[in-house]
Amino acid sequence: MMSRIIFSISFLLLVLTLNGQSDREQIEQVLHDFIDGTVYNDPDLIRRSFYPGSYMFLHNDPDTVWKMSSDAYAALYDNGRKGIKNNREGKIITIDIVLSVAYAKLEVIVPVLNKRFYDLLLLKKINGKWLITGKSTSAEPIPKSALQSTVVPRKETIMSGLNKPWSMAFLNENEVLLAEKEGSLLRIDLSSGAKTAISGLPKDVGRAITIDTALYRPGTYPAPAHGQEHVFNAGWFQVLLDPAFADNGYIYLSYASMNEENAAALKVIRGRLTENRLEQVETILLAGPYSHGLFHFGGGMVFGPDGKLYIATGERNFFEYHNPELPLAQDITDRRGKIFRLNPDGSIPADNPDFGSRAVPGLYALGIRASQGMTLDETTGRIWFSDHGTIQGDELNMLEAGANYGWPYRTSGKFRTADYQPRVPAGLEFTDPVHSWDQTIAPTGLTFYRGRDFRQWAGNIILPGLSKGSLWRIELDQDHSVTRMEELFVNDRVRLRKAIVSPFGKLYLLTDETDGKIIRVIDEHL
Repeated sequence: MMSRIIFSISFLLLVLTLNGQSDREQIEQVLHDFIDGTVYNDPDLIRRSFYPGSYMFLHNDPDTVWKMSSDAYAALYDNGRKGIKNNREGKIITIDIVLSVAYAKLEVIVPVLNKRFYDLLLLKKINGKWLITGKSTSAEPIPKSALQSTVVPRKETIMSGLNKPWSMAFLNENEVLLAEKEGSLLRIDLSSGAKTAISGLPKDVGRAITIDTALYRPGTYPAPAHGQEHVFNAGWFQVLLDPAFADNGYIYLSYASMNEENAAALKVIRGRLTENRLEQVETILLAGPYSHGLFHFGGGMVFGPDGKLYIATGERNFFEYHNPELPLAQDITDRRGKIFRLNPDGSIPADNPDFGSRAVPGLYALGIRASQGMTLDETTGRIWFSDHGTIQGDELNMLEAGANYGWPYRTSGKFRTADYQPRVPAGLEFTDPVHSWDQTIAPTGLTFYRGRDFRQWAGNIILPGLSKGSLWRIELDQDHSVTRMEELFVNDRVRLRKAIVSPFGKLYLLTDETDGKIIRVIDEHL
């Protein structure tokens, strides 16, 4: 009985205390909840500080607008580190109250960004409760030590158990489509880890076969593969959303198509995603003819600023001597070893470069060996792509209409066929790579970084590699020349297939493993 009396008295005192809070005390509590939510990565604290549906204007470059809802802002802190303090510090500077409206000024220090932010908040008393109804932010630089200026990237595994993930497309900040090279096309919730296989996919995707080297011309498969089961480069490749996906639901998927004779070719399809099923599937490009050997399909794709679809096809040879006198990548009548530019429905744009009447439709550039990564620099509108060499000779290229990138006539590396010497016709002009590596890195799915976690990396290329698990950060000048390169995670290497930036600017990596992972890269300072 006594314990019940004590509890009742305590509860009554709590109610009286809350009801007895002054407006200023209630406002301070709301502001402290907001500050704590941003400092301790707690999106729930942030959400309950705002009136539902409120908007804010975040700090951005002068004369530009960065508008965001309170829910979207709270989601930025839904990073799996709830309750763990980051490197922010915030405090209340002033509070002014006018009847049922209040104005508050906060100061927020984020040392790793070298910024002192000022939040100007508007609050309103609604049904007896004070809530933030709007926020606008400005910022100025602050002095900081050399140690604080150093970016310290760290890997954070978001999901494992994926079957060699090849590419990923964001439906929103927390939901993605992910293509497993040797698995399926998955819809994944990054917050909960829930994943669902997309049905309705084509049945002709290339899978592992038992290799009998006696059935093929020498060099189609490496001799040690005889009698073994291999998939090599075949499988699902790039998944890509249509620029108008929100309206039309179209997605694009490149993959190795295999026929009944186990010959293969790169194919690109388009289909309409209805919940978790792909419907109205149609072929956009078949880079035939079908040929034996499960190597070098290419498969990188990107939409340009012009709304056109750009597709890279591989030249498909394992050994260079399999090329005819006119190498496949140089033959304008053959679809292999090229870059194509198509309308979203697969038709040919009228303003494509003219390679002559014999050229395959949609041809945009040639001389490509095996490009698996294409990306758009949204600042300049230029498309960049990586290309695999054979022994060294890996390249970073900027796409030009009508360009010939040289393979196999020109390479900075060596051939797998030691005595291969293609005869170069007179009068050809080649486009040099922006950069080539002295060592083999096997470059894959690159991206431009435009996030907020690593402000020092703004506009840099992030380029992963399969060989030795390399990950490169590449700085460019205004002339698109490489000015600095940094190899990241040199003491924590893993084969990497793809780098992707989320809608809110988070950097993700896909590992090329049978126990494949989605990794988020975060700054240790944040």
